[in-house]
Amino acid sequence: MQAILKLDLAGQPRGWMTLHEAITAYARGAVVYGIGDLLPPVFGGIQRLSGERSFIELQPIVALDGRVTQGFTPPLCNRTLFRRDDHRCLYCGNRFSRGELTRDHVLPVSRGGSDRWENVVAACRRCNWQKDNQTPEEAHMPLLAIPFRPNSYEWHFLAKERILADQMEYLSRQFRAERDWAN
Repeated sequence: MQAILKLDLAGQPRGWMTLHEAITAYARGAVVYGIGDLLPPVFGGIQRLSGERSFIELQPIVALDGRVTQGFTPPLCNRTLFRRDDHRCLYCGNRFSRGELTRDHVLPVSRGGSDRWENVVAACRRCNWQKDNQTPEEAHMPLLAIPFRPNSYEWHFLAKERILADQMEYLSRQFRAERDWAN
C-alpha cells in the first residue's frame, strides 16, 4: 500500500501516513495543502439515491493543520543506519544484506562512546569482531566515510523502502550533500 508523506504547516516532514489515514485527514478537513501529481482515485460506496460512486483523489505529500514543532531528532535504528551507509561495511567497503551487518560504535560504549548517529556505522560481522573494543585508529581499520546524523528530509527517505518520484523530489531538495543511496 502506498504511503503519503506527512508535513507540518511549515513544510517539514513529520512522518508517513497510510492511504487510509490520509483519506481520514482529507475527510476531516485536516489537509491544508497537497503537493505532487494526483494519485489514482480511491473509490468508496455508491450513493443510494443518485447511484453515483464516491471517490477521493489524494496527493503523495500533504501538510496537516496543527502546530509547527521545532527540531527533529531522527530515531536511530539498524534499518535506517544500514541504509544511510548503503548496506556497506564502513571498514572493508563490501556490501552486505541487512542480516549480515551489525552496528559498530566508532568509540566503543565501554570507553565512553554513545549510541548516536555520529558514533555508529554499519560493519560486517568479521570487521566488527576484528575491531573489537578499539577505536578505528587503534585497530588500524580506517573508516571509509564519516558517520553523520541525517536531517529530517534524509531520515524520512531512509525510513521508507518505496517512495514516489514526487516524494523523492521534495525530500532530496533538502539533502545536505549528494548521496549515492539517493539516486
